[in-house]
Amino acid sequence: MITIEYPKITVVTPSYNQAQFLERTILSVLNQNYPNLEYIIIDGGSTDGSVEIIKKYETKLAYWVSEPDRGQSHAINKGWQMSTGQIMAYLNSDDTYRAGALFYIAKYFAEHPEVDMVYGDVYVIDENDNLVQPFICGEFNLKRYIKDCNYYIPQQAVFFRRQIFEKVGLLDENLHFKMDRDYFIRIGINGCVKRIPHYLAHFRTHPAAKSTPRHTKMTLREFISIRRKYGGAFSVPWFYIKTIYLKKMKQLFITTFIITPLKKLHLRNVLSPIVKNMKFRKEIERYEKNLSDE
Repeated sequence: MITIEYPKITVVTPSYNQAQFLERTILSVLNQNYPNLEYIIIDGGSTDGSVEIIKKYETKLAYWVSEPDRGQSHAINKGWQMSTGQIMAYLNSDDTYRAGALFYIAKYFAEHPEVDMVYGDVYVIDENDNLVQPFICGEFNLKRYIKDCNYYIPQQAVFFRRQIFEKVGLLDENLHFKMDRDYFIRIGINGCVKRIPHYLAHFRTHPAAKSTPRHTKMTLREFISIRRKYGGAFSVPWFYIKTIYLKKMKQLFITTFIITPLKKLHLRNVLSPIVKNMKFRKEIERYEKNLSDE
């Protein structure tokens, strides 16, 4: 009888007040039924029922804790520092693995001993687990990954060997949005990274997610700092120009071509009936109020 030795895989889940999704994340890991799993959950002191969910599965966990931390990067580092797996990963508390992902990864690493890190494709899902779209990754290109913010590696589908972890160290805890990009660049500089054409995980998008547009400004700042750190020439992509500066340009247009001419020409009484239904109605009304106060 042939005995198959499965390498130990460590998965760390950082979590904070994600009770809405946490159980689905936990089950997606445990239901892999991988025989040599080390699953660690680091909760940041949740108050939304997350702890009660974790306790339901604590007998199947290698370790868990719920206590205040310094953020997501710190929580992941805490888990990695106590880990013993030959293969390592982290899965956020709103994402999930696809069935068979861990077996697939174990087999791939066994067949490709030269590879230090792999990543696969993901399905983007919504808060109700409905498919939004598939996300197919490009082949790994370190120079492009440093320079191009639209060149994306889905963290949910990343696994790496302990040897490369010991070489590059922990996540940068000063980063809160792009710490995975910084980490994968470091691995790319020091090791061999490959993309595998296989769907490994689900990336969940929802209003409270860190990847939503409301965090665009902080994400851009971290991306720029990482780009400068690794020698990438600075340029701001159109996506960020559009999302961050378009509003300011609109305000400048209103002031220059609407408000200022009205102040100079004193034609508010003539123009008011014409402009009241225009897009800039509120700005005109505010101007008229200021004049009346004078």
